Amino acid sequence: MIPVNIITGFLGSGKTTLLKEILQKSEFNDTAVIVNEFGEVGLDHIILEEVEEGVLLLESGCICCTIRSDIQETIRSLQVKAAAGTIPSFKRLIIETTGLADPAPIVSTIAAEPIIRNHFRIGNIICTLDGIAGTTTLNTHEEGTKQLAVADRILITKTDLVTLEKIESLEKQAQGINPLAQIGHSNGTNFDVSLLFEEDINDPSKRVQEIERWFDSDRLADLKDHHHAHAQQHGLGLKSFVIAFDEPIDWTVFGIWLTSLLHAYGEKILRVKGLLNVEESSTPVVLHGVQHIVHAPMHLERWPSEDRRSQIIFITKGISEDAIRTSLTTFLSLAKRMSGPEIPAVKD
Repeated sequence: MIPVNIITGFLGSGKTTLLKEILQKSEFNDTAVIVNEFGEVGLDHIILEEVEEGVLLLESGCICCTIRSDIQETIRSLQVKAAAGTIPSFKRLIIETTGLADPAPIVSTIAAEPIIRNHFRIGNIICTLDGIAGTTTLNTHEEGTKQLAVADRILITKTDLVTLEKIESLEKQAQGINPLAQIGHSNGTNFDVSLLFEEDINDPSKRVQEIERWFDSDRLADLKDHHHAHAQQHGLGLKSFVIAFDEPIDWTVFGIWLTSLLHAYGEKILRVKGLLNVEESSTPVVLHGVQHIVHAPMHLERWPSEDRRSQIIFITKGISEDAIRTSLTTFLSLAKRMSGPEIPAVKD
């Protein structure tokens, strides 16, 4: 399965600078990249040849192409060309979104399109956050805040142009919106490759490590005690919280509830990540999704810690913790009562 990394971020936040660096690094010589326009990236000095219109082979070995009619067609076209030997085979795909784009539809395309999902899997969603203008972006632009909220990794850019105090303040604000994401720094010529691209929940060798990050005790304590600075302070209505259950959960009942929740309120559930203690298994089930899309559940071989509770972390917009907690608790309780001992039939 080829991992697909999505680079998102608001206008001017450094996506193109990051992409230029990626395309020149030897670590990415087996990578295919999808961009909107070649001209925006400035590839003139690293092009080896033009394979065909809209597809370039770079000196580093990367393949770079522009979006044709849509993402589905572009991904399938790359896959067909690699299989036919028209272009070199690739082991990673990176998609750069526009500055105002919502990355969720790309996730939906990869997860839902049958041909694509049999060959590709979602890696990390990486959001660039402008070290200079990031605070203004998060306070005033809903698009930038949502991009950050659905990210797995946040890269604060232009760190060589701002003070350490400014970076720390921006980190705190970003964590208030998305406490699940790992945060890295870039000064325009350097970034942590492994943090951004080589560790994700769909990588079996890194799965437990990634889950341990999600459920870091300090992070969960902060969420449970409501000490996080929510984006709601800025009028954007974003909240992050964790719901925990001590007793094992009926997986089928939970699945029905979650499906119903996302069908009705998917646009308001920006991110959900969970580790569930289900009645049907002695080991935990991993849950993660972006808006309407929930990836196939994963069974871990072991619990990552001694804590055996079900814990579900939500990032929401315009829907409260109390509403979700009450809904799930009521649904589980009702299902449990309905599955109790059968009532004897009344005899004539």
